[in-house]
Parts: sequence; structure tokens; C-alpha cells
Amino acid sequence: MATHDVDPITLEVVRNALVGIAEEAGAALRRTAYSPNIKERIDCSTAVFDADGRMVAQAEHIPVHLGSMPLSVLAAREGFDDRLDPGDQILVSDPFAGGTHLPDWTLVAPVHDDDGRLLGYAANRAHHSDVGGSAPGSMPAGATEIFEEGLRIPPVKLYVAGEESADLVAMLLANTRTPRERRGDMRAQVGANHLTATRLRALADDLGVEGLQAAMAATLDHAERAVAAAVEELPDGTYDFEDVLDGDGTGVGPIPIRVALTIDGAEVTCDLRGSSPQVPGSVNAPFAVTLSAAVYALRAVAAPDIPANDGVSRNLTVLTDPGSVIDAQAPASVAAGNVETSQRIVDVLLGAFAKAAPDRVGAASQGTMNNTLFGGTDPRSGEPFTYYETLGGGIGAGPWGPGASGTQSHMTNTKNTPVEAFELAYPLRVIEYRLRDDSGGDGEHRGGEGLRRVLEVLTDDAVASLLTERRDHAPWGAAGGADGGKGRNALIRAGGDEEPLPAKTTVRLRRGDRLIVETPGGGGYGAAPE
Repeated sequence: MATHDVDPITLEVVRNALVGIAEEAGAALRRTAYSPNIKERIDCSTAVFDADGRMVAQAEHIPVHLGSMPLSVLAAREGFDDRLDPGDQILVSDPFAGGTHLPDWTLVAPVHDDDGRLLGYAANRAHHSDVGGSAPGSMPAGATEIFEEGLRIPPVKLYVAGEESADLVAMLLANTRTPRERRGDMRAQVGANHLTATRLRALADDLGVEGLQAAMAATLDHAERAVAAAVEELPDGTYDFEDVLDGDGTGVGPIPIRVALTIDGAEVTCDLRGSSPQVPGSVNAPFAVTLSAAVYALRAVAAPDIPANDGVSRNLTVLTDPGSVIDAQAPASVAAGNVETSQRIVDVLLGAFAKAAPDRVGAASQGTMNNTLFGGTDPRSGEPFTYYETLGGGIGAGPWGPGASGTQSHMTNTKNTPVEAFELAYPLRVIEYRLRDDSGGDGEHRGGEGLRRVLEVLTDDAVASLLTERRDHAPWGAAGGADGGKGRNALIRAGGDEEPLPAKTTVRLRRGDRLIVETPGGGGYGAAPE
């Protein structure tokens, strides 16, 4: 374990300053973005990296973004042989180069001082609500290769010496249904990195370049020590757990995910090599997503109060089979791997951790992001629109008490789109939005309730996609608690009867049609009193 000669007061001040920079950059990104998905839901994440590309601070944004972002920074650096100049910004979305799925655009910018010395990197990731592909929103159900999901971007220079690459931007905007919104969101990301760079240079002016580098290294060491100490409190051993995905949207399922979790002193090994081979549908997760889930689960169990940085994962090993559903290889479709499979990996890891630390882990939460997408033409403006949202559900209960209701859990940390903002932005109407009574699992402590949301279409022609889970296999209860309620999707055609929809589907809708999404409840904890 490395040590760096930084006094505790300086360490704490700098550690919080770096987190503050990431938080401020996130606020700037949200305020200046165009899309409701980023402005309202905050489907974006920001982080600060040192000169070696190690994440030293992140805002408390979206775990699946942040745990994988170091691999995007690595891809950006390797893509240009570590020769990035002041004013450069690298854009990457390739899931097989540190990305998650194609709508997530990551921007990486080197930060230099006035003498040209590299201080670190600014990075952020934002979900763009359309990047092309076969259906609006770029997350079509039933896709069997990544080319159906939109534009795949390897590391490319979006900005060169501070100047936007006009040719590249023209190509990007030609491959989306909503170019104006994409340009606005992309430039909001650029501005957020500018802010990070400004604040990081100011910190270097205060501490000196060497002082800043030493303090950054010390923050990584601090996180490593904290996680190691917490893991050493857990009993050594190997703990197995298995769960399944309902299906891949092409008829394949259930799809098993298995882990053998080994704790050996301060070391944690997550061996996921018994999981399913990759499948035709889009539930395949790139390795970056699996690593993200493992880092999240470790931090949640061992050191939830420790600010996340790359020091958290120094004693973590993740083993996978390349070509499996949790380490997908090109040209696999991956849109749901980021949002759905990441949740199941967390369920599996937490289930294994519960055997080692039953007082630290509760029942399963809803286990899905309930991805809901619409696209078409807005009759009010005549312009195309694309809408994307993930929906909350029930949180699993635990030894500490009942689970929260109608809340995002685990690998997502977004808000909902307020009804007023939703109906202003899209030709859609919210007919019903409430908690689902009795959807949480029973027990000594009840699981949280899921949601029921009914949306009506107000345009003559629209396409909707759903990527959801836990419709066939319920979130599990713990310590004798009952399972949470399964989710459900349905459609009411204008003037017609309700008809069920599968967990993953893309459908064409007309004016007056209503889409129903009911999200799962959380599992209960402990046997219910008689």
C-alpha cells in the first residue's frame, strides 16, 4: 500500500475541494443542458482524474456512469498515445472502449497549468436521448447487434486546441433525430469540463503542482485504507449467489448470472465466470458496466461513507469470461446491459455479500430501471422529439427498517421528470402516477412500493420502447421476508381494452393510446409477525 506525506488537514481539505469541483461541474452541466433528461432528471455524471488517469473525485451522481468512467479516460488517453494538448476534448461512446451504451457520451479533457504541465483530467458523461439507431431513443427492444442501437463513437477529438471540430459535429448531428438538443447537451458537457479545468488550475496555484499531485495520491491511499479496514472485519470465505434476468427481448431467457465472492483478509474477488454466454438481445453488459457494479456493491457494503475514487477498487478483483453476458464482445447489442443487467449484477453481488455480512445487506430492491422511451413528431412544433426516462420502484427492506417507495435504486441515481416539465416538453400526457399499494414484500420490515404510471399519446404517430425487468422473477426477500411484487407493462389502444406488453418491446402508437408501466416492489425483510 503506497503512502504519501500529506498531513491529515491538507488531505481532508483537498479531498473535499476535489469533490466540490466535481459537484459544481455537475450543477453547471445540468443548468446549461437543453434536454429534460439532463436538466430535470440529472442523467449525467462528473468526475476529476489525476495526471495518471486515476479518478480522484466524483460527484454523487450515477454509479453505472462513474464506476466505468475510468476506462473511458483510459481509452481516450490510449487513443492518442497520451498526447493530448491544452484545449483538446475527447469524445467517446464505444461500449467496448470503456463506455456503457451508445446514448452515454463521455467527454475527457486534459487540464494543464500555464506552463503546460499536466495537472489531471476533467471528465463527464451524459445520456443523450437519441443517437440514431432503429428506434427513437436508441434503445430498441429486440436489437441483436450494436449497429441497430445508434452511432458508435471511438475516441475522437471533439475539440482541438480549444476549437470545435465542425466536421465531426456535423457528422454527429446528422445521425440523431434531435440535432438541436444534442448540440446543446454536448456543449453543456464541454462547458462543464472547462469549469473543472478552471477550478483544478486554481487549486494547483494554491498548493503547487507537486503539492496537488501528492494530495491527489493521498486521497486514493485514504480510500484504499478505509475499504481494506472494513473488508477485514468480514469473515474470510467464499460465498455463492445466483439470480436471473427475465429475458433478452428476442425470446432467450431466463438468463443466469452467478458469482463466487471470495473475501481473503482485505482482498475481495468477484468471480462471475459461471454466468450465461452473451445472448442475441441487448442485455449484454460490457466489462466496464460489470466493473462499475462490483465497485458499487463493494462500496455499499464496506464503506458507504467514503467518497468514491479509484482507491476503493485497489483490493478488488473482477473475473469474467469474455463473450459472456457480463463481458460482452463486439458486435453484441448492449443497450439494456447498462441499465438492466447492471442491476442484476448488483443483486447477485449483494446476495453474496449478505452471506458474509447479513447485518449490512437487505432484501432485493426493484432490480430494474423500467426504461421508457418515446419518439415521433410533436404536432405543436412540427419538430421531432425523443423522450427517455427511468422509473423508480420499491427499495428492499433490511435489518434497519422498511424500504423506501417509488425510488431509484442501486446503479441509477436519477430523479423523475416533473409532470409539468414533461407535458411542456413532449406531446404526452400523464394520466396516472402513484404508488402501487401492497407491491412491497411483506415481512418484519416491508419492502418499498412500486409505481404505476399511465401515459397518453397526443400525437398521430409515435414509437415507444420499453426495456424492463422483474416482470417474471420477483425481487427476493431476505431473512424470511416475502418477495416484492413483480412489475407489469400494458397498453390500452384508443377506445379499446387493456392488453399486456412484454418486458422488452417496441410498439407504434397513435393519438389516444395509453401506455401503462407498473414497477416492482422491494423485497421484505424478516418473517412477518403473526
